[in-house]
Amino acid sequence: MWWPPWLAAWLAWAAGAGAGRPAPLCGSGGLCRAPLGPNASHPAPGHCPRQRGAAELCAWPLSSESLLDTFPVDATQENYVRNVRNCIFSVVYPTPFKSRVRLVAVSKEVLENILDLDISVKGTSDFLQFVSGGKVILGSVPLAHRHGERWELQLKGSGKTPYSRNGDGRAVLRSSVREFLCSEAMHYLGIPTSRAASLVVSDDDVWRDQFYNGNIKKERGAIVLRLAKSWFRIGSLEILAHSGELDLQRRLLDFIIQEHFPSIAMNDSNRYLEFFSTVVSETANLIALWMSVGFAHGVCNTDNFSLLSITIDYGPFGFMESYDPNFVLNTSDDERRYKIGNQANVGLFNLSKLLQALKPLLDPRQKQLASQILEGYGEHYYIRFTELFKTKLGLLGENEDDNYLIAFLLQLMEDTKADFTMTFRQLSEITEDQLKELHIPEEFWALQDLGKHKLFSEWVTMYLLRLNRNKGDSDAKRRTRMTTVNPRYILRNWMAESAVQKANLNDFSEVQLLQQILQHPFQRQQAAEKAGYSLRPPAWAKDLKVSCSS
Repeated sequence: MWWPPWLAAWLAWAAGAGAGRPAPLCGSGGLCRAPLGPNASHPAPGHCPRQRGAAELCAWPLSSESLLDTFPVDATQENYVRNVRNCIFSVVYPTPFKSRVRLVAVSKEVLENILDLDISVKGTSDFLQFVSGGKVILGSVPLAHRHGERWELQLKGSGKTPYSRNGDGRAVLRSSVREFLCSEAMHYLGIPTSRAASLVVSDDDVWRDQFYNGNIKKERGAIVLRLAKSWFRIGSLEILAHSGELDLQRRLLDFIIQEHFPSIAMNDSNRYLEFFSTVVSETANLIALWMSVGFAHGVCNTDNFSLLSITIDYGPFGFMESYDPNFVLNTSDDERRYKIGNQANVGLFNLSKLLQALKPLLDPRQKQLASQILEGYGEHYYIRFTELFKTKLGLLGENEDDNYLIAFLLQLMEDTKADFTMTFRQLSEITEDQLKELHIPEEFWALQDLGKHKLFSEWVTMYLLRLNRNKGDSDAKRRTRMTTVNPRYILRNWMAESAVQKANLNDFSEVQLLQQILQHPFQRQQAAEKAGYSLRPPAWAKDLKVSCSS
């Protein structure tokens, strides 16, 4: 099927992309082609800009056939908020900023290793226009190929879509800084996540009521160019099932399986069952990984749960500092539904919604088997959680008391309000002799807090006895092993806030410093130590809050 260039130029997910919309990628001519739309700039047709780095953009390899040949596109071309039926995509042009745009930060790894662009491209005006939504390229579609991999790109904050409800489709600087930094930080922590290629800020005014208390303030608009192998979520299937569009739902599901679940045979009559089983186990794995680093997502609804089981949509997220199963950073979550200790249960709830959406496509036997698969979610999660925390404690082999040892420690941490990240990190650095003597040096401040508990010595005795059962191990090996899984640096809320405050004054130095530090979270770094990133959080950090507007 042939699509006119204007139709293929900009597409938005009909499953509710909100402010995040797919970015245009250049076609066979790359930026050598004239852009489209009334607000776009107009280089001469067929002219390739001679700026340094432009050659890489012009040679960007793209493919659109699989999506455009598979799914219908919204027949309505006007961009206004509405209910959309019988399609997966809608045509949407970006809304360029009216004022000056500045490049705040880029990810060198994303540009070079994923998008096949030289880092020098960041210095070109074409790149700045592209990542800020100011240039629409002929033949643009939200797909890019590299060595057999497909990445879908979104410009988060580039204006309204039919799914923006009452919003303006914009993002502000504070939330964009947080998303850019956290998505990259999670990647380097080894947690499946979307990636961020660039962050730009404008001088356009965007009005926000950050805490929904009537205090509306003027902020600056920003855009994050973010990537994922797919942005389809549980909600993408849920909305089609709810509206009774079962043929389209089947087509979408088959596409997702064929593109992203290669181990599932398309001619297998149980392919939807196999798909569900994989999503159940991988979701359990993802949430266990979140828990292993103390990450709270903030809004774990079905629209924010990826079908590929990666972390997406960084809004009111936070890394837990003092260990507290009831930790909630999102001030919008009045009912504490998404507290960190409830994330596994919320995952189960969302998977049950996925099963409900899939049921019209399953026969009675498959429905029964799918229900049994869902019942196994808890065991998947428990096993993975235990594995991760045993690794964090440096435990090798199996012991019937390991679960108790982990639970005992977490209870001590909760009672003493010990710092989650630094407790495990300092256990990775302290020697067994120091622990045995209960001699906790001052630099191990989190362990000193833990040591105030009357049962600390009892736990230490159990822990050391367990370490002695590690076959072929030594104290040096244990510490080396543990420091590779227990980060010294995470994106604490106060660190992000400090970077945001400076960025508001056009000082992007801390954004760039944090980006560098968080690429090596397990390694002690002089710049991070100087900045106090491994010290106790400052007193002012206790009053920080984030909301769904963050």
